[in-house]
Amino acid sequence: MNREDRGGRVRAEGGSSVVSLVVYLAALVFGMSSVLLLRRPRTAVRNPLTLSTCVAIALGALVFVCAAPATLSAVNELTGIPNFGAPLTYGMLSAYSCAVVVLLINWRGGPRERVRRMVLCSVAAYGALVVAVVVLFALADADTERLTDLDTYYATTPFMREMILLYLVGHSAAMLVMCAVCVKWAREVTGLLRIGLRLILWGALLDVLGFQLTKYTAVVARWRGHDLDFLSTTLAPPMASLAALLCSAGFVLPRLLPAVLAQWRGLGDYRRLDPLWSLVKSVSTAPKPPAAWWQLPQARLQWREVSIHDALLALAPYFDHRVRERVRDTALGAGRSPHEARLAAEAAMLADAARRAAAREEPPETAGTYRLHATEVSGTGGLVELAQALGRSPAGAASNAAPGGAVPPSMA
Repeated sequence: MNREDRGGRVRAEGGSSVVSLVVYLAALVFGMSSVLLLRRPRTAVRNPLTLSTCVAIALGALVFVCAAPATLSAVNELTGIPNFGAPLTYGMLSAYSCAVVVLLINWRGGPRERVRRMVLCSVAAYGALVVAVVVLFALADADTERLTDLDTYYATTPFMREMILLYLVGHSAAMLVMCAVCVKWAREVTGLLRIGLRLILWGALLDVLGFQLTKYTAVVARWRGHDLDFLSTTLAPPMASLAALLCSAGFVLPRLLPAVLAQWRGLGDYRRLDPLWSLVKSVSTAPKPPAAWWQLPQARLQWREVSIHDALLALAPYFDHRVRERVRDTALGAGRSPHEARLAAEAAMLADAARRAAAREEPPETAGTYRLHATEVSGTGGLVELAQALGRSPAGAASNAAPGGAVPPSMA
């Protein structure tokens, strides 16, 4: 091999490595999206929409893995058949296109029998397309291995030409249907679902214009004796990767963002409960869960909420209504609303009760049954309000600074 041939091979291998890296990154993004959606496998399997979404995303990731030049070279070498990776990739792409159509069918919904019939028809159509791809490859003469420019190199080769055109048409049909459905549904829905549909639409359009159209153009140019191979080898792969990123974001966003926001709100409530927890944690008898850094905020918040309620129940015999009434009257006289006055009064009474319990004093004579506002409302909102009122009161601030969360007697 002369120096020029060796240099050309080195450049080709370097370009293949770059393309492989881009494609593998796209596969990783697609695959992570599927893992996130399938975080509860038992629930996902029983939900056709979630299952079809995960299958479509997983197949999309496999398409990128199969299409990487490094994978193609390994498959060709393993099977001993030049370009065997081509029908494998094109068959996987056709399966992904079928999964996209099935996803759209399940997304739209309708009578179960109608959905089932449409799914079976789609699987049959794309199954026939996969068989045709394999048969055409078997009939073709494709002995020269091409890792990055197979579509254009064999664009005029009998049977290979038909195979290339067939897989492109099958994928285009699925993406165009997806575009049409996203445009229609985006007008009918709002919020995160609309944003997700628009992201999927942009990804599908980028796939059609940035990947498929460049492939069609490069192939047709070969038919006419021109060389526009760079469209297929250089432009199409990154466009397909970007399209996959947008589509995966569109699939995942409406499903995961509400859960992420709920966890974020849980973390905020968990932290806002600090003043209340610092005051009553020495009284709580609730069993502590095993400390784990991977516990989600909602789980931590739930345990703290249960522990606080347990502590409030233990402190109830120490509630001094004279303290509560005195602080309430003072707050009302200062122009605060009845609700704010009640919270301030309950915070003062609770701080006093925590002091009495820490000092092992006898319950006050005025003790009696009284329900705190935080125990009358569902959720953590009432506890958060009480914690914030406690943090604003002098007694609450002193309780947080005192050892063990107890209020010093001087603050009673």
